[in-house]
Amino acid sequence: MTEPRMGQAPEKLQRDEFHMEFKRSFVDPSFDSVRTEIQKIEEVAWSNYANSHKAPVTAKAGPGFVDPEYELSVEWRVTRDKLIAAEVKQKKQTTPSRVLLICASARNDGTCPGEMSKSFRLIKIASEILQDADMEIDVLDLSTLTSAYDKHIYPCKACVSTAMPLCHWPCSCYPNHGLRQSHDWMAEIYEKWVAAHAVIIMTPVYWYQTPGVLKQMIDRLVCADGGNPDPTSTSGKDAKKAKELELKGWPYPKHLAGRVYGLVVHGDVAGIEGVRRGLSDWLDWMGLIDAGPLSRLDRFIGYYESYAESHETLDKDLMVQEEVRNVARAVACAVGELRLGILSVPDASVEKPRPK
Repeated sequence: MTEPRMGQAPEKLQRDEFHMEFKRSFVDPSFDSVRTEIQKIEEVAWSNYANSHKAPVTAKAGPGFVDPEYELSVEWRVTRDKLIAAEVKQKKQTTPSRVLLICASARNDGTCPGEMSKSFRLIKIASEILQDADMEIDVLDLSTLTSAYDKHIYPCKACVSTAMPLCHWPCSCYPNHGLRQSHDWMAEIYEKWVAAHAVIIMTPVYWYQTPGVLKQMIDRLVCADGGNPDPTSTSGKDAKKAKELELKGWPYPKHLAGRVYGLVVHGDVAGIEGVRRGLSDWLDWMGLIDAGPLSRLDRFIGYYESYAESHETLDKDLMVQEEVRNVARAVACAVGELRLGILSVPDASVEKPRPK
């Protein structure tokens, strides 16, 4: 048996260290009138941290789980039940076709930049085409991570690298109340992906890479590719049990496979092709189906021109606008064929020799 390797994690904070960290959230003088109450809250928070209250509200898993007596997080169970309901609805032929449009820019006019993003404008252009095709549209604007109160996508903890079954679908790493890691937006985002028949990502290039807000979501979607839908089978986060389970043979289920995708990657100097390829490879790996060459677009908007006039440049670039419309048209066509069962996926029946 491969034993989990230990020895990296730092020691827990001491009480005085915890106090210094906790009080950072209350430096505003407007909290002065309630300092006594804050101290009481701090004592409770310290107790929860010291005693590792990750999921303080639990209930027995019940029928349908490997260990029906396991005390399962109620919050995780709610998210999981929503995904099951969304999957059932998505598969019904009577359900309207639904496209998830993802704005991956971190910029919006409600925070420091003081201006909307070009990605958001491209979302609007694509939306018009999809609405004309009688499709439901769900817009996921990741820029709200920078402007909304207490909204988070927490980083992936890489459970999958210990053993695939330790990575639960949906992710069970959060919330972790003892570490004050709550309000994890991914609980809602998972449902948006499951409910969609297609996904279109509109993203700028930040330093040859995707924006951090998009990468956070991508990392947390690792559980959609091979994730374990039953946390009781690993007694929560028991690394040794997860290793044993994977080594017995794991099917690596692709929970989002079969959905259609489109991409629009834009930049002003460099990196657009690399980002587009990386995103295409990721979506292909998860089992999503591209809507053809016209659905995967990378373009410069204002090559080596000023940032200050980039919106004006987009106004004038009618070709890019039309190409974005073509991405939406291609996706709409592919979704129609998908739901009729005639979308060609030539390698669908080919068995892969590597299950991972």
